[in-house]
Amino acid sequence: MSEEAHLLVERRRDGVMILTMNRPGARNALSPQMLVLMAEAWHEYRDNSDLRVAILTGAGDEDFCAGGDLKLTMPLITGARQAEDDWDHRLMGDLTLFTDAILRNFELYKPVICAVNGRALGGGTEIMQATDLRVASDNAVFGTPEARVGLLPGGGSLTRLARQVPWARAMEILMLGEPFDAATALDMGLLNYVVPRGEALKRALELAAVLADCGPLAVRKIKEGILRSSGLPLADAFKIEDEVSMAVMTSKDAREGPRAFKEKRKPLFTGE
Repeated sequence: MSEEAHLLVERRRDGVMILTMNRPGARNALSPQMLVLMAEAWHEYRDNSDLRVAILTGAGDEDFCAGGDLKLTMPLITGARQAEDDWDHRLMGDLTLFTDAILRNFELYKPVICAVNGRALGGGTEIMQATDLRVASDNAVFGTPEARVGLLPGGGSLTRLARQVPWARAMEILMLGEPFDAATALDMGLLNYVVPRGEALKRALELAAVLADCGPLAVRKIKEGILRSSGLPLADAFKIEDEVSMAVMTSKDAREGPRAFKEKRKPLFTGE
């Protein structure tokens, strides 16, 4: 029997796509295979108009993701070991697959929900910062311990974290590298919800159902407007807000939504 894929992808009829990092025996660490499959899945999600919401989670209820595999992936990237199989060769042949997989500098305006089902240290905390809505089980643990071994969390945390939590909190997390629990993450605004162990995916699916019923163009343009205007002077930011607003207000969905409300029925959004 063939080995189960390191990433499981479920495409639901309601427009929700679930990506499950599937290496529970290795703390769902990012292997070359997982990275290649994850990059391909994000590309599909971005380009397929039938897919409206994505959920990222990990297999089991102990670990979300431990980051890059220190035995397989990191030695390959640093040149400490040579490529041995097709997954290794594919990753090394196009290293943008790595950054696309962890949503670093990858343009994606569709919504992504993170269901953190356990430990999310290192790269697990980093990839969570690339998502839009975040649910964690009460046994989840976060942290970026890289500085403790002479490294740094360069998977997005240096750019994102200080934009998502207060400065002093970000510096403490990144420089000291100490782990913190889900309640602390919720308190600082890094999470939306904390739920009992084993229920993170269930809550994420509830949020996905709400998002999938919203106008897909409106949701995409909301995210696009926020990302593109981040850090800009107000005058420049308002230009981007005007641009995305115009795209939505002149769309078919903008006419369908109020019409459906008036007729007391569910809107039939097409994303156009």
